[in-house]
Parts: sequence; C-alpha cells; structure tokens
Amino acid sequence: MFASLPVDPSKYSAFLAAMLLMAITPGPANLFCISTGLKRSVPRVLMGVFGINSATLIWFVMAAFGLHILITTVPVIFHLMTFGGALYLLWIAYKTVRARKSHTAHELDVPTTDQIPQSLWATWKDGFMVQFLNPKVTLFFTAVLPPFLDLGRPMTTQMPVFAATAIGMDVITMTTYGLSGLALTQLLSRGRNREYFELFVGCLLGLIALLILGHGVADLLKSA
Repeated sequence: MFASLPVDPSKYSAFLAAMLLMAITPGPANLFCISTGLKRSVPRVLMGVFGINSATLIWFVMAAFGLHILITTVPVIFHLMTFGGALYLLWIAYKTVRARKSHTAHELDVPTTDQIPQSLWATWKDGFMVQFLNPKVTLFFTAVLPPFLDLGRPMTTQMPVFAATAIGMDVITMTTYGLSGLALTQLLSRGRNREYFELFVGCLLGLIALLILGHGVADLLKSA
C-alpha cells in the first residue's frame, strides 16, 4: 500500500520532527533574519528568506545528484565550505556591528526608516551565502538527511518531497524570526536600545563564526 508513495511514511514522520527542531533552533540563518528585520523593511525580510531558501533548494538539487557522497569521500571539500561559511559569518557580524554606528541619537529616539543603503539584491545575496556556506546545512545533507532516504525508492521522487517540506518549514520559521526583528524595532527605536541589540546580534554571529572555525580546525587536525 505504501510502496507506491514517493517516501517511506515512517521515515518521513521522523524527518518532520527532526526538521521542526532544526528549523526553530537558533543559528546563523535565524540571526541573519532577525538582523534583517531590524532594517524595518518587510521586502528585505522576505528577500532574505528567499535567499536562504534558494540556497537550500540548490543544496537539495546537488544532494539528488550525489554531492553529499562527494563531500563525505573528499573531506577537504567539507572543510573548505566550513571555513568559507565561518569567514562569511564574520563579515555579516562585522556589517551588523558597524551598522549600529550609523544611527545618530536622534534617529534612535524615533521610528525612522533605515538609513543603511542596501539593495534587495544584496539582501538576497547575503541570505543565500549565509545558508549555502552554513556548516549546519552541510552537516544536514551529509549526515542528517541520508538516514531518512529509502534506497528502494527513486531519489528523483523522494528529494522533491523532502525539499518542499524543509523549505516550507524554513520559510515559516525564518519569516517569523525576521518579522519578530521587525516588530522589535518599536522597542529598539527608543533610546540606544537598537544600537545595543545590533551589537549583541553582531557579537553573537561573530561568536558562532569563531566556534565554527575552532571546530573546523579541530576536525582538520584530527583528519590530518
């Protein structure tokens, strides 16, 4: 009866639970969405979420063609992506911390439009790169996803189902994170609250990047 389904129902149920936990767990992409929401622009939030899930979709396409096997068999690719992702997170953290200095005391006292010139394309690109180089995503496709796949079913039918599920959950959770950042601007527009919060988010992103670099170096030394 279930053999005709594109995915194994029991494995898919477990995948749903795992994806829910991974989607709501704070990480680089979630913090990026909050940071984007602080720019007081719904289009930027949506474009950032679109960038994140564009990267996720590409990962699913590559996984369908066996890239996860290549990453597993050639660990240097995984290490390069880990270091690249950490360095890009450091860049995002730097931009977030630097952005707080562009607000004057007067701007912080009233809910004005964000003054930092950044196109929607730049927001999409940042979201895409944060997710594409996110070690959490790399680990997902090399370690988390494979156990949920049924080798008795075609990958071409399984991957679209898993991709739609993962992207659907990500769109909901990332948009929620982004809009929560947008809602926080009412509070953060008073006094120097926004400046302190952006400093907090930037430092947290930087800390995550340093932890990723540390783990990457440790893994590289173990494999050497």
